Amino acid sequence: MSENFLSQTEGDALLNDAPAGNPIVSKAKKTSKKTSKAKMDIQPYNPNTQRRTVRERLQSLEMINEHFARQFRMKLFNLMRYSPDITVGSIKIEPFCDFADNLPAMSNFNLIQLKPLNGTALFTFETNLVSIAVDNLFGGDGRFTTAIDEREFTHTEQRIIDKMVELALDAYSDAWQIVHKIQAIYIRSESQAKFTNITSSPNDIVITTPFLMEINNMIGEFNICIPFSMIEPLYEQLTNPPVEKMKQDGGVWMNGWVKQVKYSELELIANLVEHPTRLSNILKLQEGDVIPIEKPERLMVHVDGVPVLTSKYGTLNGQYALRVEHLINPVLNAQEEEQNHE
Repeated sequence: MSENFLSQTEGDALLNDAPAGNPIVSKAKKTSKKTSKAKMDIQPYNPNTQRRTVRERLQSLEMINEHFARQFRMKLFNLMRYSPDITVGSIKIEPFCDFADNLPAMSNFNLIQLKPLNGTALFTFETNLVSIAVDNLFGGDGRFTTAIDEREFTHTEQRIIDKMVELALDAYSDAWQIVHKIQAIYIRSESQAKFTNITSSPNDIVITTPFLMEINNMIGEFNICIPFSMIEPLYEQLTNPPVEKMKQDGGVWMNGWVKQVKYSELELIANLVEHPTRLSNILKLQEGDVIPIEKPERLMVHVDGVPVLTSKYGTLNGQYALRVEHLINPVLNAQEEEQNHE
């Protein structure tokens, strides 16, 4: 038995009100003081500093990022006349303070609203990526880089950033269409993370995705940062592939197919008569010969070899016509046959 715990004899002595001076009681008081001292080392619980854990994989968000990278690469080609290589990094789920601490000091922070979602997201461009874009647009090949870590962006650099942000927002809005229809809207730009204020607390969880862009053997990075509270209403859609969403919308697809089928053109064929004969008899036919036939009372009308209705043959307003008597539904007929067999 450890000295920090009371034995059965010591516990019984306390319950029976042992007299003062009893060594058992003294030992119990000493143990109680040690326990009280240990309680003083316990840290108080602060709910504002607790970090939420997201365990499920955001599969749909990974697809959105891949679609965004392809769309953004095509749009950048129209701007720079050079196709950059964009590599999508792994999705990170981390506190906002950790994300901000890992960014360079003079990064470009663009606050974005994703309507109809509540909250504000971030598109961050590192300074080396801005330098690469400026160098490429003005005919450089990457041999000379401009250090902009300790100064603000010039007017020309800011215009190029604004154009890249505009292209990124268009591509990001298109990429989200596979999961949920959103519209990315630019709000403003900041030069430091502490001025963005996209979360109520630095410990709030954010979903971040890094993208590496390579142009002429030069590599730059930009990030997309979304607060978890912003996409929490779409959490189930983001954890499941879009295929599940298509299955849920099967009724919409079915209604569309039914409408299209109704406007399809079909060829109705009504055989007036069938006369079996031999090939030898056909070879003996001459001009003026008569083949006797009997006019049927009803004609069966087919569509692509499938009977669809029965009718009577006649004329109407000087034209040959068919009067529909009975519609044939193969599905209903099959059900009736199954019920009769049962």
